[in-house]
Amino acid sequence: MEHRLDLRLLNKRVDITVVGAGGTGSQVIAGLAQLHFALVSLGHQYGLHIVVVDDDTVSDANIGRQMFYPSDVGQAKAAVLVNRVNLTMGLAWEARIDRITNASNLRSDIVIGCVDNRKARKSILQAMGNNGGYWMDFGNRQHDGQVILGQVKAAWDTKKETRLPHVGDLFPELIDPSLDAEDDMPSCSLAEALEKQSLFVNRSVAVWGLNMLWELFRHGKLDYHGVFVNLQSGRASSLPVDPEAWARFGFPAKKARKQKAQQANPA
Repeated sequence: MEHRLDLRLLNKRVDITVVGAGGTGSQVIAGLAQLHFALVSLGHQYGLHIVVVDDDTVSDANIGRQMFYPSDVGQAKAAVLVNRVNLTMGLAWEARIDRITNASNLRSDIVIGCVDNRKARKSILQAMGNNGGYWMDFGNRQHDGQVILGQVKAAWDTKKETRLPHVGDLFPELIDPSLDAEDDMPSCSLAEALEKQSLFVNRSVAVWGLNMLWELFRHGKLDYHGVFVNLQSGRASSLPVDPEAWARFGFPAKKARKQKAQQANPA
């Protein structure tokens, strides 16, 4: 089974919002600039337009693990990354020194979440509403991470089971703010940050996510829409576009509940 790109995205400017400009987001933004120029060179008339949303500033602990330099310390992350791309590549991408809330209005074709907590993920989902857009979510721990490309429900689509399930469909616990740790404070140094996350785990998941977008736009289809990466074991596994695979995660919810009820009460 495969997922096919909405052909409208090949004939218009593709609007992408990147939420989070830290460890993963800074890697993704640089890769999106490459993707933009590749698509334009292959004949896409408009390419990508990126809006980066982040209210954080660069700290000393970010140097070495994120795509920042000592001269960036104290400046807004989103502004630094967007200005760098615009100046070097002649683009007009936008930076918003802000954070996504439930009341935000995300109507982009693709929203890329590079956030590190469940509250932010839930805010992204709520801010997207029922626009039917793509939501690519990145997540990682110390040595492993994942990227899931899905679609939010569309108000006009009655065939909801045909959409790609997003991270909240497959992993409901990842959009439950009550499970966020209360003591997850920012690291004060690079050494402390590296105790929490491996040096290249963000780059690893970013490459997989960017490659999914490349495959989707280059060939117009995907037969997988997620990847799980473990740098410690050296393994990566994909999530196929397959209802049977989704059912193992409990999607769609009604079908999963029915299956559990049948197992609990066999005929």
